[in-house]
Amino acid sequence: MDLILLGAPGAGKGTQGALLATRLAVPKIATGDMLRDALRQGTPLGLEAKRYMDAGELVPDSVVLGLVREALAGPAAQGGAVFDGYPRNVAQAASLAGLLDEIGRGIDAVVYIDVPEDAIVSRMSGRRTDPETGTVYHVEFNPPPAEIAARVVQRADDLEDTVRRRLAVYRETTAPLVAFYEDAGIPVHRVDGDRAIEQVQDEIMGLLGR
Repeated sequence: MDLILLGAPGAGKGTQGALLATRLAVPKIATGDMLRDALRQGTPLGLEAKRYMDAGELVPDSVVLGLVREALAGPAAQGGAVFDGYPRNVAQAASLAGLLDEIGRGIDAVVYIDVPEDAIVSRMSGRRTDPETGTVYHVEFNPPPAEIAARVVQRADDLEDTVRRRLAVYRETTAPLVAFYEDAGIPVHRVDGDRAIEQVQDEIMGLLGR
């Protein structure tokens, strides 16, 4: 099964994608993870991406698509994949459709995880990171232990103004993908993501008939 997860930043795509990948026995394809891996391994695509990143530029869609192509060619992805955070726009969606068509596959379903904007802002702006261990806490839902509370920090990405700007970009560039896939006749399942992780996961599996 080839499955796309859509949803705003902070909607829980990463968490749900990891669970789905395990339960469906397919890899999770998240371009951010792939870029970091390619950079760490020094692959040709990783080095190409590094040139753009070092110059403060966005990595071109062609490089990202190359990373996705490599991931789909691996043995773990022969039975499908869970796409987390990719595609990000209609142009990437069209490129992915062409890539899958080349290997005789297509998107089976899209899951749109819907979370109200204020809930996302609360989730993300409340996050705090321990710079020594990388552990992420939340001031309300999972506060850091008292002995390390003084050293945790709020990442710039998690500042409320930054979160709201990211949500605005999402609405402009990524949200139109829902209509894109609906127009293509691909099932789009809307799921209320403002619930417990287990409830969201169980509903997604039910909608997928698993």
